[in-house]
Amino acid sequence: MTDKVSNQPLLAADGTPLKTSLNRALRMQKLRAFMLIAPLLIFVLITFIFPISDMLFRSVENDIVSDTLPRTVVALESWSAESQEAPDEDVFAAFYTDLYLAQEYKTHTRLGSRLNYQQTGISSMFRKTGRRVKRFDTDVYTDQFEELDAKWADPSYWASLMNNERVQKQLPETASSYTAWRELMVEEGDNPDAETPEDFVYTSLYRDLMHLSENGASVRNADVRTAMNAVSGFESVSLKEQFIDAEDDWADPKYWATIKLYSGNYTPGYFLNAVDMEQTINGAEVKPENERLYGTLFARTIYMSLFIMGCTILLGYPVAFLLANISRRSANMLLILVLLPFWTSLLVRTSAWKVLLQQQGVINDILVWSGLIDEAGRLIMINNQMGTIIAMTHILLPFMILPLYSVMQTIPPSYVRAAKSLGANDWTAFRRVYFPQSIPGIGAGSILVFIMSIGYYITPEIVGGTQGVFISNRIAYHISSSLNWGLASALGAILLAVVLILYWLYDRFVGIDNMKLG
Repeated sequence: MTDKVSNQPLLAADGTPLKTSLNRALRMQKLRAFMLIAPLLIFVLITFIFPISDMLFRSVENDIVSDTLPRTVVALESWSAESQEAPDEDVFAAFYTDLYLAQEYKTHTRLGSRLNYQQTGISSMFRKTGRRVKRFDTDVYTDQFEELDAKWADPSYWASLMNNERVQKQLPETASSYTAWRELMVEEGDNPDAETPEDFVYTSLYRDLMHLSENGASVRNADVRTAMNAVSGFESVSLKEQFIDAEDDWADPKYWATIKLYSGNYTPGYFLNAVDMEQTINGAEVKPENERLYGTLFARTIYMSLFIMGCTILLGYPVAFLLANISRRSANMLLILVLLPFWTSLLVRTSAWKVLLQQQGVINDILVWSGLIDEAGRLIMINNQMGTIIAMTHILLPFMILPLYSVMQTIPPSYVRAAKSLGANDWTAFRRVYFPQSIPGIGAGSILVFIMSIGYYITPEIVGGTQGVFISNRIAYHISSSLNWGLASALGAILLAVVLILYWLYDRFVGIDNMKLG
């Protein structure tokens, strides 16, 4: 009887096995906990994770070339940039159809701007040729087909012909151009069944029929066969010459090499540019020395951020020590003075430093008046690294003082008194007892100041000149002025990686667990 009772599972009050009941209660508890943090999780995803993911994607995304020039990209696969010659007529024919459609969709200017990041001048080529492409002499094909047979001017005939799968296979360029034209008509709100196709469709038809005629292909459709036999006598137009007449640079193979080089959906080009390299037909190469910029800016950003961090430690530690070791009333009054800059706009504070630091500014005037320097020896403290360091140290100093003060408040004064009672002098008691306990505050303030400083761009822009700007200034420039978001994203991604590496090194050698905010 005892064995039978011991083999039975323990039951809860409702009769279910106790283990099952406990698991159900645990699941409900986890679900309630998740529901409590769900709003914060969604907020973090929307404001932090998704934007960073989008930034990382933009740094390699490059589908604008293949989306805007799909036929040209395919045609360029058989062309080699090493030939040092412009592509043949087939490539220009594909480019004609793509550019004709692109200027209708108004996407050719965006494409030109994208490729202009890699090859200067190509943007104006796309704009200029886009205005001319509808005036190419290709209407001669339209006129000759309509003169050959009135059916070629009938929209319903075109629709029925292009619905024939056999005809589509024999006239691939025509089918592709006609389908693209119909999509364009529908998007513009027109009825393609009531409109005659554009000239580029007739141009594709001529090219398809010429290929069939040259290859001696067998065509079952009588109308297509009649047109195929007649096209050999048509007046023809060289699309290559049409493009070169519109813009001489289309005869230069380097521009076609750029289009082919960046025809993939993804590209390392932005990251290469961000480290002063470039993608060429021979692979990644370092840019000429006079074009290297970002390596210097990255090094300057890291160096000056570390220097500013060190200045805030040297200035902030005595202030925090004073705040933590005086009466509460006096500490509160001084703390208000520390926080006072937060009540003033960042732009106003930075502009004030511009007034103070210039050669005819307040500081130089005082130095000249006191006789420390003469009129000819006025200090240059603006539009250089010194101006950036002074202004940013002042702005970021509270972010070092507050973590230090909050940690120092928790250090019992009795520890120092005990050290002195055992024979230590003031310096030894501070160095061996007080200072080690304040290191977590130094770590917290250092991380805070460093991460904030490498992302600053307003202050360096105003007081830094050409010698005191950070990499963040170039990121802001590419986002707001040049609109090169891909390069800006690549620069931001590299900056993020640098921060994460330094954060990892801090954790490795100091320990993130030792960082405290009080």
